[in-house]
Amino acid sequence: MKCPYCGKLETRVIDSRAMDDNTTIRRRRQCDGCEGRFTTYERVDTIPLAVVKRDGAREPFDRQKLLGGIVKSCVKRPVSMEQMENIVTEVENTALNSLNKEISSKEIGELVMEQLRLLDEVSYVRFASVYRQFKDIDTFIHEISKLLQDKQC
Repeated sequence: MKCPYCGKLETRVIDSRAMDDNTTIRRRRQCDGCEGRFTTYERVDTIPLAVVKRDGAREPFDRQKLLGGIVKSCVKRPVSMEQMENIVTEVENTALNSLNKEISSKEIGELVMEQLRLLDEVSYVRFASVYRQFKDIDTFIHEISKLLQDKQC
């Protein structure tokens, strides 16, 4: 593994552990040259997953892009980075376990909203407002009303 600090190829693993989902291994490494420490993540290489967009275009599934959208919806909310990464992992695992090589952006959005709804209602509404493209205040109020009805049941 190449050191990100000095570029040397001689690094060693000083700690290794499975992540929560048991599909990823987190490794702490130390460079033998500069003694800098860094973290790597190891995942099983799977069949590339394609996302089918609303307009029919296809693009590769991008964990970072999905995480970025979730992070934006959780700004200044009591949601940890680990919880947000767990949502992305859950969505990715659900898509990969379906054995389809494609997943629609609509399915991804619904999976994320389902997780956010359980985690933080404000983050959920923020994500839903972008994902569902709320056109006006009435749509926004309707979504909040549904949340309140579910809470009362």
